[in-house]
Amino acid sequence: MTPSLPAAFLTVPLAHRALHDVADGRPENSRAAIRAALSAGYGIEIDLQLSKDGCAMVFHDYDLDRLAAGAGPVRALTRAALGSVPLKGGDGEGIPDLAEVLDLVAGRVPLLIELKDPQGEMGITDGVLERATVEALQGYEGPVALMSFNPNTVTELARLAPDTARGITTSAYDPAEWPELPKAVCDDLRAIPDFDRSGSSFISHEAGDLARPRVQALRSAGVPVLCWTVRSAAEETAARAFADNVTFERYLSPLTS
Repeated sequence: MTPSLPAAFLTVPLAHRALHDVADGRPENSRAAIRAALSAGYGIEIDLQLSKDGCAMVFHDYDLDRLAAGAGPVRALTRAALGSVPLKGGDGEGIPDLAEVLDLVAGRVPLLIELKDPQGEMGITDGVLERATVEALQGYEGPVALMSFNPNTVTELARLAPDTARGITTSAYDPAEWPELPKAVCDDLRAIPDFDRSGSSFISHEAGDLARPRVQALRSAGVPVLCWTVRSAAEETAARAFADNVTFERYLSPLTS
């Protein structure tokens, strides 16, 4: 049986890449951003990339250049080396691994974990990042859910962690915004054809495309629909007409008691 998405994911807004703001010393996916989200009572969304030695690292981009004081692919460096690469706009701390972030969150708020597609082509996965993620989660207590744009990753997560909620991160798949993917792949993924095959519990869909009939058909069938990424109160109001919760950044989403 497919596990349900924990109810906490529908009751508290999710801070995109944690509650980041480099103007306040809180880079994306940083310890400082995670602590700020915890202090405010928000749920947290983070991203995972794979290190050279097979560890799940909390970092969004495939390359270090934009976010860290380094260059080149994340997966070219070991966990220890990545931990020594300072995040730009922070206090000098390096890139955390998933195990450290799990210790930091400690089940206090819902944690939504996106596994980045290892090859970036939505193809068959080698399973290394998935295994590293599931191993780090062993014994973790608290609301957690896993997701990926790559349906093959979600399918692998269903095999490795059948009791953990998982979902597909979905999109309008405008080919102009996905130059790494052939148009035929975009056309296929846009229809979310792998929802059942992957054993998904939910989707997290592109906020500007939530009215798409396929998305709303899933929602009408009882599938929780999260969305990414809203950046203003007005965008949140529009998204909530079509989604059950939001992932937000650049403003503070209202918390309800």
